[in-house]
Amino acid sequence: MTADQRNEIANSNAAAPGTARSTGVPRSTASCLAAFLAGALALSLISVTSAAAEGQSKAIVMKVSLPTINDTTHQFARKFAAAVERDSGGRIKAELYPASQLGSIPRQIEGVQFGTIECAIEPPEFLVGVDERFEVLAAPGLVDSMAHGQRLAADRQVLQLMLGLGAAKGLHGVAVVMLNPNDIVARKPINHLVDLKGKKLRVFASQFETVPFARLGATPVSMSLGDVLPALQQGAIDGALAGIPVLAAMHFNDAAKYVTRIGQPAVFGMLEVSNKWFDTLPERLQQVIDKDAAAESVAINQWAADRIAASYQAWIASGGEVIKLPAGELAEMLETLSTGTEQVAKRRPAVYAAYQIVKEAAQRTR
Repeated sequence: MTADQRNEIANSNAAAPGTARSTGVPRSTASCLAAFLAGALALSLISVTSAAAEGQSKAIVMKVSLPTINDTTHQFARKFAAAVERDSGGRIKAELYPASQLGSIPRQIEGVQFGTIECAIEPPEFLVGVDERFEVLAAPGLVDSMAHGQRLAADRQVLQLMLGLGAAKGLHGVAVVMLNPNDIVARKPINHLVDLKGKKLRVFASQFETVPFARLGATPVSMSLGDVLPALQQGAIDGALAGIPVLAAMHFNDAAKYVTRIGQPAVFGMLEVSNKWFDTLPERLQQVIDKDAAAESVAINQWAADRIAASYQAWIASGGEVIKLPAGELAEMLETLSTGTEQVAKRRPAVYAAYQIVKEAAQRTR
């Protein structure tokens, strides 16, 4: 083979314009492949960005649990939920679970502590397992009228005390609401104090109720609201302390038609938020929760007062009876209850200190 022939073969094997020797793929094809890969990467980035944006805009669920239905607590929950949805711009979506749909009162409280329930509205005396000082608002003799109770619930020192009690146990307190005075609903009429002797009477889980009512001769039985109506129907208890809005709304007259008005003790509700959930919220949404809870706890007052009057009328219209104790016996009852309350408070220094704060506020707002 001549030198010229060898040069010709070498030149034919050299990379020609428009070819890529490293891959054997035409340059035009490589360019298309590179463009395709770049486009796919861009689409992937867009998808990830869109998913992140969707996650940011997705509503935050706020479950609000409560033991009753169609009463002041339920109305307060509705108003609070609506205010939060509005003021959060839809970032928080509220779901209401009345009538203990998420479990008994103790289970609801545990749910808030553990973060499985975002909010719960309960009478504070059911929180004594969290802090024994919660029960001071259940002390008989503190409140003498609905309006008085509403002023007490809005007192700055009372709020400072009560809202902070559960902070170390997973609870962020945001509101105190005066719900109603208590009455006695019974299977048989309670016309006089002597009629209470020996009667099994459902009370809240608080020594401020068990001890004073035992001094009246009753046998107090602590019981969650969901268990009260069946217990009355079965005759396991003779009567129960409860507010007339609850009794009327839940048709207690099917089991016990007699309501004796005693007005003691006052029933308050506390709105507790899960610390675990609350701490995950942006600061702006935390402010919405606090602000709306405080505002709605005051805005509900007139509705609550009107509800009590309407509930007595509804009770009578449905065949129930309303009884008033003679004035002298009512005064005797209040004295007995108040004395028992003072004795209970003095047994525990921390409780007594808290009771003094609330008692002084009650005197100041009377």
